[in-house]
Amino acid sequence: MAALIYWISLPFIYLISWLPFSILYLLSDLLYFILYKIFKYRIGVVQRNLKNAFPEKSEAEIALIRDRFYHYFCDLILETIKTLTISPATVRSRITFDSMLAFKRFYQEHQSVIIVMGHFGNWEMAGAGFSQLPLHTLYVIYHPMKNKYFDRLIYHMRTRLGNKLYAMKETFRGMIADRNKLTATAFIADQTPSPDHAYWTTFLNQDTPVFTGTAKISSKLNYPIIYISMQRPKRGYYHIESELLIEDPKSLTEDEISELHTRRLEKDIIARPELWLWTHRRWKHERKESMS
Repeated sequence: MAALIYWISLPFIYLISWLPFSILYLLSDLLYFILYKIFKYRIGVVQRNLKNAFPEKSEAEIALIRDRFYHYFCDLILETIKTLTISPATVRSRITFDSMLAFKRFYQEHQSVIIVMGHFGNWEMAGAGFSQLPLHTLYVIYHPMKNKYFDRLIYHMRTRLGNKLYAMKETFRGMIADRNKLTATAFIADQTPSPDHAYWTTFLNQDTPVFTGTAKISSKLNYPIIYISMQRPKRGYYHIESELLIEDPKSLTEDEISELHTRRLEKDIIARPELWLWTHRRWKHERKESMS
C-alpha cells in the first residue's frame, strides 16, 4: 500500500514542483480555501496555541494572525515541494543573506559551527539557499519517515543541491565522524521532546519542554552556535539573518544554552507570529512537579 500511494502521488508532486511561482501561489490560495475554510485543518490546535501564546491580544487580533498563518502555511507546503526541482539560479534570486560575518570568520578559522533555528519561515528554502554559499557544508538533522519511498524522496529533495543529512538518532555519532570536515549542523530546536529528558522553561507564556540536543552536543564539541532568522520581505522571497549566539558553549551550562536559543526564537515569533508553525502540537506535555 505504501508503494502504491507513493507511485500514484509522485507525478502530482513533480507536477507541482515544476509550476512557475505565479501559478504555484494561485494553487496555494486554493489550498488555503480548502484546508482552512472547508476542512478547518487543525484549527482548534492553532486557535488554542495562539490564545495561550498571546493572552493579551483580542479575538480580532488572534483571528487576523490565524488567517495570515494559514495563508503562509499553504505557501510553505507548496514552496517545500518546489525545492524538489528548483534551480540554483532561482534559489539565489529568491533567498538573500545578511553579511554572514560569523560564518565567514569561523570558515576562515576552519571551525565547524552549530546552527539553531525554529520552524519559523521556510526552513527548507533556507537550506537550499545555504547550499549556494561558499562556506561550511550544511548538515541537516531529520526524522526518517516510516514510508521508505517518501523518505527516499525527501532525502533527495534535501540533498540534491549539495547539503547533507544526519538521521536524528545518529547526529552525535555523525558529527564525531565528520570532525575533520568544515560543517554547519542545523538543529531545529522547537521540536517536542520527551518531557522526562527536556529542559523546561516558559516559552510564549506557557510551560514548555525544550529539546536539549543543541545544548548537549555544542557543549561536548564546543562548536559555536549561530542563530538563523528568516524574514519574508514579500511572498516567495526570503532574507536570512545570522547572529552569533554563543561563541564558547563550554563557558555556559546546558540549561543556559537552551534558555538563550529559546528566548531568541521567541523574539522572532512575537515579531512575526504568522511565520511560525502553529499547527504543531508544541504543548502536549505538562511539567511534572519534580521537573526543574
